[in-house]
Order: sequence, then structure tokens, then C-alpha cells
Amino acid sequence: MHIHDEDNDQMTVDRMTPEQRYEQGRSLREQTPLESHAEWSPATDRDDPIALIEEQNVDRIQPLVPVRRQRMSASPFTFYRGSAVIMAADLSRTPVSGLQTQISGDAHLANFGAYASPERRLVFDLNDFEETLPGPWEWDVKRLAASFIIAGRHNGLNDKDSRKIARRAVRDYRRAMNDLARMRPIDIWYSMVEADEMFDEAETQYEEKMIAKAISKAKTKDSTHVLDRLAEEVDGRFRIRSDLPLIVPLRDMEDKAGQNEMRDFVLESFTEYKQNISDHMSHFLQQYQPVDFALKVVGVGSVGTRCWILMLEGLNHKDPFFLQIKEANKSVLEEYLPRSQYRNAGQRVVEGQRLMQTVSDSFLGWSRNQTRGHNYYWRQLKDWKFSADVENASRSQLIHHAELRGWTLARAHARSGDPIAISGYLGTEKTFDHAIVEFSERYADTNEQDYTAFLAEIEDGRLDACELD
Repeated sequence: MHIHDEDNDQMTVDRMTPEQRYEQGRSLREQTPLESHAEWSPATDRDDPIALIEEQNVDRIQPLVPVRRQRMSASPFTFYRGSAVIMAADLSRTPVSGLQTQISGDAHLANFGAYASPERRLVFDLNDFEETLPGPWEWDVKRLAASFIIAGRHNGLNDKDSRKIARRAVRDYRRAMNDLARMRPIDIWYSMVEADEMFDEAETQYEEKMIAKAISKAKTKDSTHVLDRLAEEVDGRFRIRSDLPLIVPLRDMEDKAGQNEMRDFVLESFTEYKQNISDHMSHFLQQYQPVDFALKVVGVGSVGTRCWILMLEGLNHKDPFFLQIKEANKSVLEEYLPRSQYRNAGQRVVEGQRLMQTVSDSFLGWSRNQTRGHNYYWRQLKDWKFSADVENASRSQLIHHAELRGWTLARAHARSGDPIAISGYLGTEKTFDHAIVEFSERYADTNEQDYTAFLAEIEDGRLDACELD
């Protein structure tokens, strides 16, 4: 509420002081005690987890659905990665403080990584926002912590070490939020982790060497690198290399009518996309023309969604530029939270990403297939991107991942929420840390039970699963 101060002839703001906001957060412990976050057991009327996954598969590219199942069946960890829809349903039954932020909706430890900022610096942040929506910040913390318990078990760690790693992620989230609560909003807005800072956390020379190698490799991943890996030169022109059925160029689509429809979709969507990005980026893209287009299978949980790569050409055929076009559906959180304010799910993803990341891809945008009604978001393909191999990480590496991700998630939440109130709720003791770890262990057990049931459906032939040749 803005009030005109006639004595000072200036506008003043009637709002809560930082002390009041902190006290407001602290008072919420009375209705939702910190210890209550440890609670978890599957309800008797819990939604069938396998049915939830299969409901997602209905609108996916059907020949790829068995591939999704196969990739999810590799381990409890890969199952967890692909089952955000299950955990969203489960989290909707857990205690929350009532404080909300923009949340990822799928903040497991593998959904963080490094990428290039527009200033050509390598930064570290969350990097998956397909489920993003305003919601309880605790849901992201629980999904992150549980992922460390599951990853620890997958990597052969004992229970004590797995608990320690998950606790480290929650501890650093809480400590980061306490630090962020003392910062000015503008300082929070600009805070980031640059990849070079990762050296500070390395405990051995070997880890420093591995980080340096990863950073060096990431900086080679630009459009020229993509051209070498995904394209071939034919008659003096480059085109996307066919790798059926992982990569299906437009020319290899069997249905000729479908080819024409896809060609129209690309051109129309590219035009709409350029209208939905800033004018200066649209001006840049005017210098490039689409020359080839392909369907590309990606990820674990995303398999079966419509994901495309678009190759563009600038000055000549040796001046490539690649964009990725990913289908965006309704967030899995929208069954349990208010629907997104954005009619286009692609815009929901883009705006959520911009809100949670300190710096984002300059080429983020969205479009809609008017014929089929599918929504898409666009981004540059593999611009300095790299993610850690968390499935083979050692104990010390997972500890490092936990600390980095805990801080990063807190910063992402502080950009859209009230870090002072959240800090007041969390406090400075370890009560919340222990409660989340207890929840995470219980949820990891549930995930293993769901995984076992999923495998049984496949082994008994009720669900078809196969890997791509």
C-alpha cells in the first residue's frame, strides 16, 4: 500500500519490517512444526504410481513410450528421475509452512549443471524447469534431499553416509537462506555461482583436475561442436545426420504429408518464436535461416515428448546455429496447486526459468503448434552445457554436489519468495535438517517399492519396454 506523505511530499511504503517478516516466518512453526516435515508414509488411498506414469504416456509419441519405460527401469535412481508426477502427488499430502516461492517441481540433484551466460561466463544453476510453478518451497527441498539418499544407495554408499550427504544439502539450503535474508534484494538478484568457484570446494588435486577438465570440455560445446557431432556434409551443404530412431531428420519421416505438415510447423513456429523474444535477439536471428530439422530423443522422463532440433545457417554453410524446441505440457504440480497464469505451457517454463535463474539463455522463447495444439519452449542447443556424472560420484563428490545444490536452490527460491520469512521459519538449529533427512529416507524406501512394482509390470508383460537400437 502506497501512502502519500504530505509533510515530506514523497511516497512512502506501508509494509512489514524485516524483523516483522522474520517473526511472521518463525510464528508459522506453531501451526507446522519443523519436526512435522519428517512425516511420510504412503496413504491408503494413495494414487497408483504406475497409473500416474501411464497417464503421462497417453499423449506422447507412442513408439517412444517403451523407450521411456526402459530408461526408467534401469535403477531406482532413474525411476526417481522420471517420476516427478508421482512425487508431486505424494508431496501434496505433506505438511507445508504456507510460504511460497517459484519452485522447480523437479529439483533432483541431476537437474543442476553449468552453462554459458550471455556474457560468456560459465555459471552453475538449476537447469530443468518443465514442471515449474509457484508453490511450497519445501517440495523442492524434499525432492532434492530424497534424490541424494537414492543416489547414495545407487552409488553403493552406506546408510550413514547417504544420510550425511542429504543432511549437508538441507543444511546448506538453510544456511544459505539465513545469509540471503540479510542481503539486499538487488544483491540476491545478482548472486550466482561461477564455475571457477567450484575449485574452492575441491578437496583433492584429483578433484581439481576433474573440475578443470569438465570446465574446459564445456567451453568447447558450441554450435560448431554440435555441427561436428550431429551434422554431415553432403554436396557441399550440411544437414542433420540421421541416427534412427534417436534422431529422425525431416527427410526421413515416412509420411510425406507429415513431412509437409512438419515443415509448415517449423516455419510458422520459428516466426512465432521470434515474436516472443526480445527485439534485439529477434534481430540477431534474422541473420540466420532454417536449413534442417529433426526429431531427437532426450533424457529419461522426457522421452516420448516432442523434442526437435533446428539447424540454421548464417553467413554460409560453415556458420551454423542450433536451437532446441521442447514440448511443454501442463506441470505435474497443477493437479495440486493453482493453474499457471500462462496459457502457453512453454511460456510458463520460460518465465519460471527466468525467475529462478540469475542468468538465463538469451534465446529462451515459446511457440504453439496451432494445428495440433502442442506448446513448446525454445532454447539454444548445448551452449557450454555440462552436468556432473552423479550416478558414478564418490562420497566426497556427492558431498560437494549437496553443498552446491543446497545453496543454489535457496538462492533460486529467494529470488521469488521472502527469504526473511523462510529464514525465520527455518531458524538456525538443525531441527529442519534432521526432519527432511528422515522424510527422505522414508521416501527413498517408497521409491524403491514403486520401482519394484514398475519392474514387475514390465517383467510380466503388462507394460512394453525396450531400448532403442
